[in-house]
Amino acid sequence: MQHSDEEILKRVRRIEIKTRGLSDEIFAGKYHTAFRGRGMSFAEVREYRVGDDVRDIDWNVTARSDRAHVKVYEEERELTMMLLVDVSPSRLFGSEELTKKNLITEIAATLAFSAAKNNDKVGCILFSDHIEKFIPPKKGRSHILMIIRELVSFTPQGRSTSISEALRYLVGVNKKRATTFLLSDLIDSPDDMPKLEDALKIASSKHDIMAIRVYDKRDRELPNVGIIEVEDAETGARDWLDTSSRRVRDFWLEQYTQRHEAMAAMLRHNRVDIAEVATDEDYVAELIKMFKKR
Repeated sequence: MQHSDEEILKRVRRIEIKTRGLSDEIFAGKYHTAFRGRGMSFAEVREYRVGDDVRDIDWNVTARSDRAHVKVYEEERELTMMLLVDVSPSRLFGSEELTKKNLITEIAATLAFSAAKNNDKVGCILFSDHIEKFIPPKKGRSHILMIIRELVSFTPQGRSTSISEALRYLVGVNKKRATTFLLSDLIDSPDDMPKLEDALKIASSKHDIMAIRVYDKRDRELPNVGIIEVEDAETGARDWLDTSSRRVRDFWLEQYTQRHEAMAAMLRHNRVDIAEVATDEDYVAELIKMFKKR
């Protein structure tokens, strides 16, 4: 559905009013310390000492010298936050008041305003099965509002999802380490999964990445409402399901669980933390929990 410029501006304004206040509540001065490597740039390499963080080991130097070496960082005054936002068609689904798109937009705005409050740059990569739009990192309220407007009104061309493409693009356009938030339902195209492991390995070695999975409870569980027609938002495939059958509902849950656990394991293996937010839950509580864990 197309929205007029006036409607879009009203929605952007409502989101700004809500999320600017939430950024105070969530971050409360912890923004610069919550993420490992946050605000640090590479300075030198030295030999490993007891107590050093193993995540800082430089494996290339270690392999060449046969002795463990770690990367040493120094503080950077100017920090960058990158938002990797999934705009594929599956984000339009929602069985509650909010769709996944609405929730992703609010979370992205909250994170962006927290960065702006610290006078940091914020950039955004919108992706589907390819890079839809790149918004270079800049500072300021007007820049944040422009990002929110894009999230509200952008219409993607792609029909599926390629997280690996977004990660590769991130590495290409951001040479300095950035705190990066991947906002997605993490329903990746099956064709993309073999490429994702390599992309994650490279991107997580250069950037501090946090995945925020936004999902709807119907992604996971079918209601018992008889025979219904379902459509895959990304492939367009349709099917009829008898939701009154326990076997059908159990199979739906099993398929969801297998996909989700495989993705979560791959992310954790590549040092990417995950927060999970449902469309019918309070995302503020989940974001606060995320920061306390780090």
